[in-house]
Amino acid sequence: MKLNYNTIKAVSIIGLVLLIICGFMLNGKKDPNSPGVEFMPDMYRSPSVEVYGVTKFNGDDIYSTQFMPVKGTIARGYIPYAYPNTPEGYEQAGLYLKNPIASSAEVLAEAQLLYTKNCVHCHGATGAGDGKVGQKLPGAPPAYNSGTIKNLPEGKIFHSITYGKGLMGNHASILTTEERWKLVLFVQTLQGPKETAVADSTAKTTPAVAEVKKEEPKH
Repeated sequence: MKLNYNTIKAVSIIGLVLLIICGFMLNGKKDPNSPGVEFMPDMYRSPSVEVYGVTKFNGDDIYSTQFMPVKGTIARGYIPYAYPNTPEGYEQAGLYLKNPIASSAEVLAEAQLLYTKNCVHCHGATGAGDGKVGQKLPGAPPAYNSGTIKNLPEGKIFHSITYGKGLMGNHASILTTEERWKLVLFVQTLQGPKETAVADSTAKTTPAVAEVKKEEPKH
């Protein structure tokens, strides 16, 4: 049987391909830890870039990927909290800080949902300090309607939720200012009626407090 040129060429190409495949297979068996042949490694081996990296350009510092906020500025919509996380700040919050949110059935329903998600595991459903997590702590949280806690003013409650107190952590990072004030309203329902006045309305307002009170809406 005579073989024409095209047949010989096809057989040769097939034989060459098989030879190359066998070569790859034999090469792989020599080193089981070899990653094999890399095809276009730049597609999956990208260079690392620092998110806040600084590079020099004509002698000046240039942020390579993201500019930092201008010093002294705050985010739009953010209201700074005037009271520091100190005993003095705690007392000032109790005297001067008032809830800008009015209580209503709708607001209390939202507040109860927030309480269930963030507080019930320690403070319990009724605020008795009998939550499943609270019972395992070195000291269970006090009941909202007991002792001095029953008469705790709204400003101190908000301050404690914001910064945390005792074994309770900071909640400002997970709850907005509005959500924290709604929680205050629900905690007050668990406190029950207050027995005595807890703040002197004639007390002198400090400049920092006056600025905050100016921003609060009037009822």
